[in-house]
Amino acid sequence: MFRHLLPKNFAGIRQPAVRHCRAFSSRIYRPDGSTVPVKEELTPLAKHIRDMILATGPISVAKYMQLALTSPIGGYYTKGQGIGRTGDFVTSPEISQMFGEIMAVWFVLHWEMFGRPQNTVFVELGPGKGTLMDDMLRAAQRFPQFYAALKGVHLVERSPELRREQFKKLNCQHGQAEMTNEQAPKRAVTSRGNLPVEWHDVLDEVCAKEAVPLVMAHEFFDALPIYKFERGADDLWHEILVDVHDSNEQAVEPSTAKLSNSPQSSMAPSDAQHFKLVRTRSVSANAALLLRDKHKSFSKGDQIEVSPESAQVMTQLAKWISARNGMGLVVDYGQNWTQGDTFRGIKSHKFANPLSSPGSMDLTADVDFSYLSYAANGLAQCHGPMEQGAFLHAMGIQARLQQLLQTTRETQMHKRLVECYKRLTDPHSMGRIYKVMAVLPESAQQTPVPFSNIQKAA
Repeated sequence: MFRHLLPKNFAGIRQPAVRHCRAFSSRIYRPDGSTVPVKEELTPLAKHIRDMILATGPISVAKYMQLALTSPIGGYYTKGQGIGRTGDFVTSPEISQMFGEIMAVWFVLHWEMFGRPQNTVFVELGPGKGTLMDDMLRAAQRFPQFYAALKGVHLVERSPELRREQFKKLNCQHGQAEMTNEQAPKRAVTSRGNLPVEWHDVLDEVCAKEAVPLVMAHEFFDALPIYKFERGADDLWHEILVDVHDSNEQAVEPSTAKLSNSPQSSMAPSDAQHFKLVRTRSVSANAALLLRDKHKSFSKGDQIEVSPESAQVMTQLAKWISARNGMGLVVDYGQNWTQGDTFRGIKSHKFANPLSSPGSMDLTADVDFSYLSYAANGLAQCHGPMEQGAFLHAMGIQARLQQLLQTTRETQMHKRLVECYKRLTDPHSMGRIYKVMAVLPESAQQTPVPFSNIQKAA
């Protein structure tokens, strides 16, 4: 696996003790039978994280995620090249235009339900390559009165590279664009009805706008940093931290507790890595601060994941939606309960060890929808979550599929359309693990479509 890390003239290395050694897996075998681990490349980002740990001690998983994903030194999202069939993962909007079209129809329906407000804005958190927003705008144009009430698009995105991708996808005009110092767009105008588009680093900047927000958060919360904890033999919660691999602390093995619902083989410790997970010997300040009464029912050995940043964003969204009489959809993979050991990396469409080569892969954890609802409690109404397949079916994806099939006679196109439909809705693909939650103002009198007719996802 790691042979590419060895020099081309490996057999000719001057040290006599390793002159005729062979490389297997992640260790070098000497003639005397002893082994030496082959380490991964120490990239600038990995070196930065390692130096931080050596200077101050092990860091939280949340801090590691934040650095690996967004660090300007080489964070994964700063590169903007992981989405799509040629990247590391494919999202629902990249699979089929039907997904974005259905989402746009949902907003149109509830705009009607709310009395057709005339000063609305689309807001997307973590818009990826811009595919979802492009499909939503294209579908929204088929409803002239709705589109006339739409005064702009706001995209919450920090990555300069992804901002440039979104600029292209939305067909924004260079002549009217305002750029940042990194030559990433800050303001522009899309050719779709000359709508103004603004980019923001944080949600706070958008919430200051006096407009009715139509918020889309698709695969946003799964990438927000998590803290990991394990209930120890002393019946107390101990935090799981990231340490350098060659420290004296014992590595934490992947959890096999009943809470876990993700493949754990990718988390097996490896001597090739520069980092490992370790457990605090006593209750950490984070455990005392973040864990609440509902976390008392777990057994010894259980691991749980908590994302306070997700709760903070959800609280902010709930307040804003209620204050401006807006609406929102959260679409992500996860469950409606506290998750166990779901922290993983995704690289080349496969699970990967998240501690390997930070910055080279996407890092995610399943979303705890019950935690999002808890954060919005008393501030806004949360409906669902319901399974993505059930949501799309109730919103008419089969009828839209039939319309698209009638637009072409090409057999291969028919096959591709049906395959995309199945991938979005099949319970064994994305139809079950992905969930949809609707957020409405606390004062809303009606249950949103289609949540009144379908049982809440387990």
